[in-house]
Amino acid sequence: MEIHVVQPGESLYRIAAHYGVPPTALLRENERADPNRLTPGECLLVPEKGRTHTVRRGETLASVARQAGTDERTLLRHNPYLAGQERLTPGQTLALGGKARRLAVLGGVPRNADVRTLRRVLPYLDYLAVQTFGFDRTGRVRAAHAEIPVRLAHRYGAKAVFVLTAQDGDGLLSSEAAHRVTADEDLRETLARSAAQNAEAGEWDGVLLDLAYLPGEDRAALSALVREMKARLGGKQLLVALPGTESPAHDLRALGEAADLCVLANASAAHAKPGPAADIGALCRAVKKAVREIPPGKLLCGLASGGWQWALPWREGQQARPLGGAAAAEQAVLAGAPIRFDERSQTAHYNFWRGGTEQEVWFEDARSYRSKCALAAEFRLGGVAVMDAVHRNSALWAAVR
Repeated sequence: MEIHVVQPGESLYRIAAHYGVPPTALLRENERADPNRLTPGECLLVPEKGRTHTVRRGETLASVARQAGTDERTLLRHNPYLAGQERLTPGQTLALGGKARRLAVLGGVPRNADVRTLRRVLPYLDYLAVQTFGFDRTGRVRAAHAEIPVRLAHRYGAKAVFVLTAQDGDGLLSSEAAHRVTADEDLRETLARSAAQNAEAGEWDGVLLDLAYLPGEDRAALSALVREMKARLGGKQLLVALPGTESPAHDLRALGEAADLCVLANASAAHAKPGPAADIGALCRAVKKAVREIPPGKLLCGLASGGWQWALPWREGQQARPLGGAAAAEQAVLAGAPIRFDERSQTAHYNFWRGGTEQEVWFEDARSYRSKCALAAEFRLGGVAVMDAVHRNSALWAAVR
């Protein structure tokens, strides 16, 4: 992935000429419509210079893939504008892609994600994690059915797992229900059996168990629950979510031994003061700690999708506004705000004014994703996870393709 950082006075046409690519290709690669809107410091993805294929009449994605010795998913990853298209147009130029990627990718979507969104993200995913299904205080899983996401995941060659967590009667996260079920041997057995039954009935490939808010006293019980659930699931996979910060309830070694994969959450900056949304230093420390106890190939590290916006002056307890996907970068362009890059945290940021109030934004850009994927590769991790995968984010998908 080649990244160009826009300099003051540059135009899209000048940048395209510098790299020897058509301006339309540069626009398409970056999901942009207006060639006249750029801001200093923003990242533009430069289309890959590699093997290409010009579509002939009667050709399909499958036939082009066979000729090129690749597969349809690879073609879709390198030509994302094709997502959802039933037919190719004669004269289209398709990028054929290069080396096979090394990292597995898990993406989280809501259970009501539409078909268009699923078709856009599935070519990049090895695991589709559908959110969120709950169990109650009795340990029984509420019906985990999502026929369309499961069917489409299988069509694209991805494994479909449902995210399982504790909920109250209103469907809200419940630490009380999580503790009650985890701490009781009979309720743990009920939960494990119910999860396995739902996985079988819904044709899921596995379960992603997410119990982040447990007291330290549940440490042994949580490990026992994971062992019981894995035994009940049989040949289906069990993934376990790990908090991005210290958690005495999570015995990393025991969980790593019992589960097929562990998903290390990305620490959120939603409740913190203005600053990096996902500091690479914090991620590196979390990964280093995890791989001491968990085989690296079993670990997926979480990536943030988007960023956060704070109104200034910031006050203690003030909430940040989340900006999903490419929204943060697009806002900077519209506001004409120059983007700066913090090398220490590998995070982009900018300031602008709205309605007489200064705003500060920190977000992940193409450089951020590149450095974090490089970190995952350096530690030989199994892959990366993006639990908010529904937003448009060409920088993220280019980093993992």
